[in-house]
Amino acid sequence: MNKRSIRDVDVDGKTVLVRVDFNVPMRDGAISDDSRIKAALPTLKLLKDGGAKTVICSHFGRPKGRVVEEMRLGPVLTRLSELLEVAVHNAEGPNGNGPNQAISQLESGEFAILENLRFEPGEEANDADFSKYLASLADIYVNDAFGAAHRAHASTAGIAQHLPAYAGLLMERELEMLSNSLDSSTGPAVAIVGGAKVADKIQVLRNLADKVDTILVGGGMVAAFFEAQGQSGGAAPVSEDDVAAARMLLDSGGANVVLPADVVTAPQFHEDSPSSIHDSSDIPAAELILDIGPRASKEYARIISLVSTIIWNGPMGVFEWPEFANGSATVANAVAVNKKATSVIGGGSTAEIVGALGLVEQISHVSTGGGASLEFLEGKVLPGVAALDDI
Repeated sequence: MNKRSIRDVDVDGKTVLVRVDFNVPMRDGAISDDSRIKAALPTLKLLKDGGAKTVICSHFGRPKGRVVEEMRLGPVLTRLSELLEVAVHNAEGPNGNGPNQAISQLESGEFAILENLRFEPGEEANDADFSKYLASLADIYVNDAFGAAHRAHASTAGIAQHLPAYAGLLMERELEMLSNSLDSSTGPAVAIVGGAKVADKIQVLRNLADKVDTILVGGGMVAAFFEAQGQSGGAAPVSEDDVAAARMLLDSGGANVVLPADVVTAPQFHEDSPSSIHDSSDIPAAELILDIGPRASKEYARIISLVSTIIWNGPMGVFEWPEFANGSATVANAVAVNKKATSVIGGGSTAEIVGALGLVEQISHVSTGGGASLEFLEGKVLPGVAALDDI
């Protein structure tokens, strides 16, 4: 990583503003998954131990620049206080005089949290005045929100123009693990790519095709690949752009693209729709492809067992429905079992799969950034990373 890390900074007595991603899922007013909060704890504890006065800021939901009561950070503040085992003060805001008053009362080793950044219209607009306001609250800026690093917002990009800007420990690990998985493999590497549309991930596929040996394709996008080969892709409509993108990848001469030998289909896109298994060369035109089949799952698991680097982004099927979850579960278990490989899961729904199966601890790195990890795998420059100070 060529960005400066907060681990190398003397923060004693300094006020440090830390951008985190606490956009956690909620159910019935309670946090249903606190993994994003836990992911930020190493950086926050480092600052506490170093004697910093730490100001935490995050977005939550999409309030579109207005105050939405259900999107206040109260539940996050409560859970964060429990995890840190210290009281986290409510700095209110995210603008106005309140934050300055709250921050001025902080002692070394204490924490305060700003209210939802997206209550302020200037956040998503990357407004210069709001960027300067945020910078005025601290001496040092730390970005530990990899999940928001693909956004050029005031708290991820604009603020870095006004303060010394460092990567947090989570940001540092995300960049190192994703970069190493693409550029530092010492043996055979496989990319597993799923999801609905080829066009949505064609840049990822093109970038990976030059960096890995094999690409395993799953999810609804397999229909486009079958049609690109002159076969039936089932009942789901497939755009000409998707077929053209699939054909381009198949003809690119890069990584070996492996398609499922069989698929699980259903007549309707419904959890209780009756499933059937078909060879990929004989998919009924009236059926929807909802998972890779048992032979494909076994073959994908075999290929995964032989490699040294694994990059996975996107489910193999509609994993939320038990009848169509076997492909994703088989792949997830194969990734976890290959202890000799460095395995990187690209956030989003793929992270949900390994989380639901209790396999997170057996994966080298599960990214906290869905969209951010996807854009990183595409080879794009992330604004929140580019804004940080270079070494």
